[in-house]
Amino acid sequence: MGPWPAAFLAAFLHPLPAPTNSAAPPTTTPIRKVVVIFQENVSFDHYFATYPMAENRAGEPPFQGASETPRVNGLSDALRTRNPNSFPPFRLSRSEAATCDQDHDYTAEQQAAHRGLMDRFVEFTGNRDAPCEAKAVMGYFDGNTVTAVWNYAQAFAMSDSFFGATFGPSTPGALNLVSGQTHGVQFSERGVSNEDVAAGTGTVIGDPDPLYDECRSEPAVGMSGRNVGDLLNAKGVTWGWFQGGFRPTAMGLGGNAICGASHKGSDGYPVEDYIAHHEPFQYYASTSNPRHLPPSATEMIGRTDRANHQYDLTDFWAAAESGYLPAVSFLKAPAYQDGHAGYSDPIAEQAFLVATINRLQKLPEWPEMAIFLTWDDSDGWYDHVMPPIVSRSNAPADALTGPSIPGSVPSGDCGTPAAGAYLGRCGYGPRLPLLVISPYAKKNFVDHGITDTTSILRFIEDNWNLGRIGDQSFDDTSGSLLPMFDFSKRRTSISLLDPLTGQPIGAEPRTR
Repeated sequence: MGPWPAAFLAAFLHPLPAPTNSAAPPTTTPIRKVVVIFQENVSFDHYFATYPMAENRAGEPPFQGASETPRVNGLSDALRTRNPNSFPPFRLSRSEAATCDQDHDYTAEQQAAHRGLMDRFVEFTGNRDAPCEAKAVMGYFDGNTVTAVWNYAQAFAMSDSFFGATFGPSTPGALNLVSGQTHGVQFSERGVSNEDVAAGTGTVIGDPDPLYDECRSEPAVGMSGRNVGDLLNAKGVTWGWFQGGFRPTAMGLGGNAICGASHKGSDGYPVEDYIAHHEPFQYYASTSNPRHLPPSATEMIGRTDRANHQYDLTDFWAAAESGYLPAVSFLKAPAYQDGHAGYSDPIAEQAFLVATINRLQKLPEWPEMAIFLTWDDSDGWYDHVMPPIVSRSNAPADALTGPSIPGSVPSGDCGTPAAGAYLGRCGYGPRLPLLVISPYAKKNFVDHGITDTTSILRFIEDNWNLGRIGDQSFDDTSGSLLPMFDFSKRRTSISLLDPLTGQPIGAEPRTR
């Protein structure tokens, strides 16, 4: 591996401040601990098309929504029976949980949306690679398979109008979560293509790996600009990104980290736990931990030391169980449990989500906690709602209002961009699920206000008075998540689920 860019060395090899015992900075809400669980590749309709109505077939965990459950903007009878796509939506049973990964490229997703008609999913995002079938892109699950997610919606708050900030796959979703910005490629390796960085824009639209990561593959890019980690550091707020498989399993001949931990995926093949392009802070020199160094001590987790706020998922629980839970924590499951079609299915994902959320509710910090559960992109799965286009672009990769003929070249059209706007950021992108799990979350509530991935970023910024990212970050215009909370009421019980079935195992009073 070649020498690190000078910008990285200047940012990373700096004197580390001594830990302090100063009081945590004040917050603008009763929420003093934020946990963001960031899963993989699910459109809203893919998980909530018929919520709260499940078919309850024999042999599958039953789901019965409360009678007062509000309806969501899901699939109507007309959309299920007279759908404009070339194949109608259909229910996937629990036995069909393991599915093929769909095409979820920046351009393909715009072509599927087809000028807002939402009728070209089979042609453009359906996976045709054998043994996959393109029509599978129209499949959706109900509460007999994504049982835990539906039960969390019953017990807490959800949104049916939450969108990815832009079209495209995992890396844009992750970058938008932490910076509201996919523009700003500063360094790139040879081999980076127009599918990775939109031609002539300096904007990431694909999945290049992060440059400042020794467990990466090639090609890779490094990003300029600030992210929320920089803002948190400036205010002295503890934070960390915790990802399954981040801890190296070996060191290479050159002393570089090797992240080799793996598990069998839902497709029956081994998948490495750590996927570098799912780790957004490793794209920035200022917040990267290229050698995957462990924290210097448990009490330093969340503070600036050699780990530089980038950790293995096991470090999160070491900190949480020792009284050092950071104020802001981003959790990323090991790949086999992250919900990404192809190697992880909803049942494997459910095991991770329930085990994690059960455990979080039992922490002493639960009464002041908010968990944001969402997904990074849609995977190309069908969703019937055309996203509002708040960021226009005419980069060559854009095709929202271009030709709808399979195999045709993009038209370079996602509306007329404002003067000086960064291109390659057509958005909002597809609709995604979002749940807020908190003692202050409204119960069995559906928020219809338009929000996006950067609304989570904005909540963190506002809660700790961090200011904004700037430089055309989407955080400046994102909708608020505050309507999903009621800070005048705090529930005193916890809602535990069974990780195998996703069904409730009781609402228990807190014991500590």
